[in-house]
Amino acid sequence: MKIMIGNDHGGYQLKKSVLDFLKEKGVEVVDIGSHSSDTIVRYPYYASRVAQAVSSGEVDRGILICSTGIGMSVAANRYKRVRASVCTDPYMAKMTRAHNNSNLLCLGGRITGDMLALEILGVWLDTEYEGGRHKISLGLVQELEEAVSSENVWEWTPVDGEVTP
Repeated sequence: MKIMIGNDHGGYQLKKSVLDFLKEKGVEVVDIGSHSSDTIVRYPYYASRVAQAVSSGEVDRGILICSTGIGMSVAANRYKRVRASVCTDPYMAKMTRAHNNSNLLCLGGRITGDMLALEILGVWLDTEYEGGRHKISLGLVQELEEAVSSENVWEWTPVDGEVTP
């Protein structure tokens, strides 16, 4: 499995623990940054890069970490074929994989402690999509996605010396 991970300044500390955890599990990881909690960065840049990689199949799954996980999930879910889920407990991680086939996990670096975040991540990684009756709902989500989205790629330009991936 190949996973791309991105974070803003609010997710940097938790990302370090997540990277260690993924390394121990033998997961191939592409870390696009940010690489510090000192520099204020804009989460949409990182969410866009990871979501594009998941959407295109460049990676199998993605992980995004900001202060709450909410902003990252809002941005990432703009992309076709991306099912980004904010999870704050292991049950949410299990259900979003089993029922929604989530392919992008969003975590809150300032609301979820390291041990709980790693438990959530472990469950999310290990839970398989159940399919069955859930295929109907995901099919409807795909229909909705086709109706409201385009294949345009966001070409962003940093301003005022912003740090971007």
